[in-house]
Amino acid sequence: MSTATPDGAATPGRAPSVPPAATPARKKKGVLGTRPWLAAVFLLPALALLGALVVYPIGYSVYRSFFDAGGDGFVGLDNYQEMFSDDATKTAIKNNIIWLILAPTVSTALGLIFAVLTERIRWATAFKLIVFMPMAISMLAAGIIFRLVYEQDPDKGVANALWVSVHDSFTEPPPFPGAHPRPDAGLTASPGGAYTTEATARAGSPASIPLVAAKRDNISGARTAARAEPEAGKVTGTVWFDFTRGGLGERGVIDKGEKAMADLRIEAVKDGKVVAETTTAADGTYRLPAAAEGAQLRFPAWNFSEPYNGVDWLGPSFVTPAIIGSYVWIWAGFAMVLIAAGLAGVPRELMEAARMDGASEWQVFRRITVPLLAPVLSVVVVTLMINVMKIFDLVYIIAPGPSQDDANVLALQLFQSSFGTDANQGLGSAIAVLLLLLVLPVMFFNIRRIRRESRR
Repeated sequence: MSTATPDGAATPGRAPSVPPAATPARKKKGVLGTRPWLAAVFLLPALALLGALVVYPIGYSVYRSFFDAGGDGFVGLDNYQEMFSDDATKTAIKNNIIWLILAPTVSTALGLIFAVLTERIRWATAFKLIVFMPMAISMLAAGIIFRLVYEQDPDKGVANALWVSVHDSFTEPPPFPGAHPRPDAGLTASPGGAYTTEATARAGSPASIPLVAAKRDNISGARTAARAEPEAGKVTGTVWFDFTRGGLGERGVIDKGEKAMADLRIEAVKDGKVVAETTTAADGTYRLPAAAEGAQLRFPAWNFSEPYNGVDWLGPSFVTPAIIGSYVWIWAGFAMVLIAAGLAGVPRELMEAARMDGASEWQVFRRITVPLLAPVLSVVVVTLMINVMKIFDLVYIIAPGPSQDDANVLALQLFQSSFGTDANQGLGSAIAVLLLLLVLPVMFFNIRRIRRESRR
């Protein structure tokens, strides 16, 4: 191919130059790969919903916290001052701190233990399913369940049924709870519930002691009481249930068919010291050695004390730890599932290398497994901390009326202040703002952690 030069000569191999056509300018696209206005159109419904359900309530709560109960009078910071001077709010803040420390820590620790153990058992899937199953139960249903679990009566409450069974395995229950002597039996009540004879015991002269008010279940299977025979050099007598059906018996006399009271402890006391002791036989009789001569006979309070009914789980002392226990029961499965997912990504070569170098299982767990799971553990802890800060339903359902003030938390105090007796929504809004301020640091920490991990 040849081209012409200015002097008319043709130059081979060169094409005529053509000015390049103007290319249309491309419209800029955003980071998401689309036009910004198009992204805004799609985000607008979500932003409107977020503003209506989150931004507006927060702004209105802050605004409302500066007004009185009726919402008409501006009171400034008076609601905040009242909030921090109120004993109920102080208790709620203290309990929230307890919740914030215990609940996420215990739930995460149990989740970590369960996740590690499930790698070493055959039925790991079934175990995970059982542990995670409480997450399918609503907080309301879980609260009702644990309200029954923590019942004081061992016949109703599972926790006390187990506790009483263990306690009674090591401690002998009292034989006749609630029983006491007849007013004319010659016994005086001692401090603590014991009973002591007014007269001193004499060898060879049986001393019969009538008791009443024994429960039917404790006396129905007892043997018939027997009259004690005098024995030389020994103090003898009979303790019996002085009651005949129909009122036909004679008071203070062992009538035919009246029941013996067995296994009662009797102490011979001289000058405040126990010189001898014994236990009544199946027929109600007792025998004390010669050392009991001239001593007063005392029935310890243990004989008549009420049986052990377990721990008052929902009382003022234990109500908060008890409710935290129910929370852990629900959320330990959540922690286990997340940690197990993180554990699946841990390189097994590091663990095997550590074992080959002589590390024990505890050292492998502490030096390798836990550090590698640190990002996952932080996710679980932060998530549970945010969840714990707004705990409400479990406390409201489980804590009975007398103990609800002792189990109070900020979310419950917010509800009671806003909608309970003497409702003051200005004070309730101030508590809501305080709750928001307490949650914000945890949220900021979570956001920073997410950004830091996204840069890796």
